[in-house]
Amino acid sequence: MIVYNNTKKQFVDDVRNDVIADKILECVRLKGLNAGQDKEFNSWHNSMQFMRNIIDTNEIDDEVEVAIEYNIPHTSKRVDFIILGSDTEGNSNVVIVELKQWQKAEVVDNDMHYCVRTYVGKAGNIVAHPSYQAYSYSRFIQLYSQTVTDERISLYPCAYLHNYEPEYKSALTDKIYEDWYTRAPLFIRGEVAGFSEFVKKYIRKKSIRGDLPYMIDGGRLRPTKALQDSLASMVKGVPEFTLLDEQVVCFDMCLRTMLQCRGDGKKRTIVIQGGPGTGKSVLAVNLLMEFINRELNTSYVTKNSAPRNAFLSLLTQANAMRMVEIKQLFRSPYGLCNTPVNSYDCLIVDEAHRLVKKMYGDFKGENQVKECINAALLSIFMIDEDQAVTTKDIGSIEEITKWCKEIGSTLVMRKETQLVSQFRCNGSDAYIQFIDNLLQKKPETVPVDLTELNYDFKVFDDPVQLRNALREKNQINNKARMVAGYCYDWNVKNHRGDYDIFLSNGFKAKWNLAEDNIWAINPNSFEEVGCIHTAQGLEFDYVGVLIGKDLAFDPTSGKVVTNKAAISFDDKSSGIRTAPDATARRLILNTYKTLLTRGQKGCYIYCEDEALRKYIKCYLINNKVD
Repeated sequence: MIVYNNTKKQFVDDVRNDVIADKILECVRLKGLNAGQDKEFNSWHNSMQFMRNIIDTNEIDDEVEVAIEYNIPHTSKRVDFIILGSDTEGNSNVVIVELKQWQKAEVVDNDMHYCVRTYVGKAGNIVAHPSYQAYSYSRFIQLYSQTVTDERISLYPCAYLHNYEPEYKSALTDKIYEDWYTRAPLFIRGEVAGFSEFVKKYIRKKSIRGDLPYMIDGGRLRPTKALQDSLASMVKGVPEFTLLDEQVVCFDMCLRTMLQCRGDGKKRTIVIQGGPGTGKSVLAVNLLMEFINRELNTSYVTKNSAPRNAFLSLLTQANAMRMVEIKQLFRSPYGLCNTPVNSYDCLIVDEAHRLVKKMYGDFKGENQVKECINAALLSIFMIDEDQAVTTKDIGSIEEITKWCKEIGSTLVMRKETQLVSQFRCNGSDAYIQFIDNLLQKKPETVPVDLTELNYDFKVFDDPVQLRNALREKNQINNKARMVAGYCYDWNVKNHRGDYDIFLSNGFKAKWNLAEDNIWAINPNSFEEVGCIHTAQGLEFDYVGVLIGKDLAFDPTSGKVVTNKAAISFDDKSSGIRTAPDATARRLILNTYKTLLTRGQKGCYIYCEDEALRKYIKCYLINNKVD
């Protein structure tokens, strides 16, 4: 969706008459977008003056077209400024401009190749490098717009920081950002001539192909051959994405259902159930690849960013350029409320139990289950109701069923949509039952013979020893991490100290850093502890679980008990502290079940409650696990 679209002449007149910001705001409101607050209005007023200076020249025809605030389809991202026309040889071109009003920026660190630190007021914000933003927008359009491909329209991204102080330019042109500024040149204050020459190289007159803005904004969106080839090459040969057992049956059933939807145009919703380690996410990625290969408009959706970022890094082998190719295939449910019905052929919703009614800032959001079903012809929900860990989590079979009836989507839930084989915890379904028994999650327990379970499960009396043992495992292949529940304060985040977690024998650690999007595979992140939101949906060879005072054992009753008052006051997401006791108990137990089932080869535990440690040790002895 393009907010403001006009000829160069009219744009120049609107700026000269000081009405451009008002006209953009009027267009925003007419199109029902959540934009145009004071800060954004002021940026239009200021930045458009500078863009007028660039294109207000006789060397660029008056009929060349300008578009402002292009909302990239299926995303919440908007391109600031687009110039559309042709060069002196008649080639149809589009110049994409990312505008910034920054005055300076800094390199964050050598491991963050996408981000810079900027200063708005006194705060330092970590944001995407402007050249990366411009380049990623252009690649999305190239890889999804069949019209751009068929009509041979060339895209040229760039960034213009018209207030940026020259003395700080070296930060933006640091070598770690070379992939981005070589593909999307950046221009700062005092570089008007250079920017003007860049624009004039590609844009001189109106395109002979006609209405370029319509071709980009109204053309069919579907995965291009380049995107298909890119994704297929990444998945090929990665053993983590091999389908086994009932995963293959479920895969085929999903393909068959997609063909039905395409054939009769009727909406369908598939619910795929499976516990931890049953391969829901592996199935989701394979379905994504297959549907993209079939030129179907498809996305993988999760509310939590950690699984998305981990899969992206795994698929691309942390190659920055390859990551740009497929990043838009992995999205948040944020913004789906603005997506017209059946805009997607298929949405594959992983970790569906974590969906909520409304995310912060999603102003039109009502219910993410509803919005996923509405947005796609076929919606596929991967769900494990035992992994709901906050009071806001609404993803459930009951909720999905309700909205299928409301929207008119046929619910598909049968034997083929049940994943039961365990591919984590050394492939043992018995381990999952063991954890349920251990936590006393259910009134009845199913006896589990663990004598032949080849799984490294240990309880430590000293958290320092746990960390040391886990560190040795991590040195093998960087696949061991520490995780914890909601009990510990976020001191570092709130500038109250250098550490967050303090346990016996001098143990201290930080929560995983907010700006580390790949904590699960970052070789420098072992010493940090992952929270439930970071760890959920991921797996490791070995996991170390720090069980706080929210979980204890009562020797008198012989019961595992929960204590919602032990939840940190810094926890702003779970809602456990103020939840009814029964709800709080369910969420605390779900949290620890989720954490205790992250390890493929082993799980190490430290419990703050000594009675709980003794209980687990006795339980292990009684079940002959060593």
